[in-house]
Amino acid sequence: MTVITSVAARQVLDSKARPMVEVELTTASGATGRAAAPTGSSVGMYEAKILRDGDAARYGGMSVYSAVRNVTDTIASAIVGRPFESQADFDAALLTLDGSADKGVLGGNAIYPTSVAFLRAQAAETGRPVYQHIARGDLSTLPVPCFNVMNGGHNEVLQAFNEFLIVPHGAESVEHAVEIGVSVFQRLPAVIERRTKKVAAVGGSYGFVAPYSDPAAVLSLISEAVDAAGYTEEVAFALDCASSEMFDATTDTYELDGHRVDSEQMVDHLRSLTEEFDLLFIEDPLDENDWAGFSLAVRELSRTLVFGDDLIVTNKQRLQRAISERAVDGFVLKPNQVGTVTESLETFDLAEEAGLLALPSGRSGGVIDDIVMDLSLGLQVPFQKNGAPRTGERIEKLNFLIRAERELGNATLSDVARIARY
Repeated sequence: MTVITSVAARQVLDSKARPMVEVELTTASGATGRAAAPTGSSVGMYEAKILRDGDAARYGGMSVYSAVRNVTDTIASAIVGRPFESQADFDAALLTLDGSADKGVLGGNAIYPTSVAFLRAQAAETGRPVYQHIARGDLSTLPVPCFNVMNGGHNEVLQAFNEFLIVPHGAESVEHAVEIGVSVFQRLPAVIERRTKKVAAVGGSYGFVAPYSDPAAVLSLISEAVDAAGYTEEVAFALDCASSEMFDATTDTYELDGHRVDSEQMVDHLRSLTEEFDLLFIEDPLDENDWAGFSLAVRELSRTLVFGDDLIVTNKQRLQRAISERAVDGFVLKPNQVGTVTESLETFDLAEEAGLLALPSGRSGGVIDDIVMDLSLGLQVPFQKNGAPRTGERIEKLNFLIRAERELGNATLSDVARIARY
């Protein structure tokens, strides 16, 4: 049993200097757990609700003092002094306290950091790292980090797709994989500037701004940087289309290379990309409500894996529908999307039972000590999204893996080749 003796919450800042809620719990044994609630730039309509104050005079309406009070007043009064047997027991109490389908009463940004803080406090009571606390067996492999190196999407109208990634599948170790990712990233500015005669700009997710509207041209540019760095045989590619951001519901069309296209045309274009480039996965190729389009993508894109992010939002019920409709090969695991650790693990378990993959990922408004790293290692996933190797919260994800490689000793880098379809 774990008994919470004190609860503290405060407003802090995420990696984009936006307010977020941080929660700290202390148990009767003296153990503590602390966690914060990151938020993405692309937020699916089915994610747990983020409560913001809406006071234009404070952070332009983005402050979260009301959510902080929900932790210190409502949540604290319900959990302090009460014994909890497990994470599931604790999270059930939070869900009952909120009582809404979207966590809109207390706020997903109040519930989520409280849930993760409890996970860390329980792990501290056992004296083990969180990834060992949640592990279901031997920790024999380490996930391959995937690097977001070029950006379009949200802030750049030239390129519709949100992220272009490299995957160092041929690396011999985590350290080698990190070196490959950083080396290619550092080669990119020279390639961009030589091709475009313009300075390489920083994109919204801290990769470089994609200088072309044609996705094939962007992938070709990245491929040149890979070749220049000497890693041609060790690197594959991946895409996060974030297509909900570029979808027009009135015409049922998507932005693509300066044109509007329907679902079939989008899938056809993506198929041509998979035939030209080795793409390990494509994330969110269609809109979050385009179930038929996702099913079409799974049928047609035989040389890559189709992942749902905004489509699934780490929600067990939505994943169950995707399984029934054969709409994904896997899902992007972002625990704050659904709001509690238990719900995230239930979605993961459902995916595993169905033979689907989970792709853990941080959020663009991330935190230094993101729990997705512990989930990636503890759940033994084959690869994960680490972001661009530029800012602190992204670099720390890489350092986490480097440290874990040394701590575990005999664990080896996951063999991505066994699941790749190219």
